[in-house]
Amino acid sequence: MNDRDIAEYLIAHPDFFERHAELLAGVRLTSPHGQRAVSLQERQIEMQREKTKQIERRLAELMRYGHENDDISGKLHRWTLGLLGERDPHALPEAIARGLRDVFNVPFAAVRLWNVAAPYQPAEFARSVSEEVKIFASSLATPYCGANTGFEAVTWLGAPSDPASVALLALRDPQTPDGPIFGLLVMGSEDARRFHDGMATDFLTQIGELAGAALGKLRAND
Repeated sequence: MNDRDIAEYLIAHPDFFERHAELLAGVRLTSPHGQRAVSLQERQIEMQREKTKQIERRLAELMRYGHENDDISGKLHRWTLGLLGERDPHALPEAIARGLRDVFNVPFAAVRLWNVAAPYQPAEFARSVSEEVKIFASSLATPYCGANTGFEAVTWLGAPSDPASVALLALRDPQTPDGPIFGLLVMGSEDARRFHDGMATDFLTQIGELAGAALGKLRAND
């Protein structure tokens, strides 16, 4: 008989150890916590304890994620209130960037728009943007998060040194998701792990949609 035959026999005869209870007491196994021998019952208890520890670790991890999401949701709410409270359209792009810096502790943030209405064309946020940046922004179906590879848009941040990681969010009217891109929201950090290509982008997507909805009023009529 091989191991499989024995296992199948025991599965087919669950009363085996009831009829041979003395075997349970006599079986000795090596403990994973050293080389000492333990009984089958002790080994089963140790295995159950390890499973319980794994469940507890997973539960603690899920609770941590929940607390982090609650914290981000609260910050997103505060940031959104700041947008709604800004009455001056000229000040809205800077209010968006300042809110990201203050509420989310993002070291650097900037907004640049194009195809804006005539009253806003002299503004800093409407300064000339290259066609390369516009084409890149139009290619962003989701936020870009990752290393700063020399993006032109990063120069808008005015950082004393090049950020190690950046997030780039294309701005469009969320009511017309297939509509034209009319701006780019840029965030940067000296921390290479602040924005990385494996991070979840759900909240960043919401930030981009809210910013696009708020800034849509500055666009020129098509």
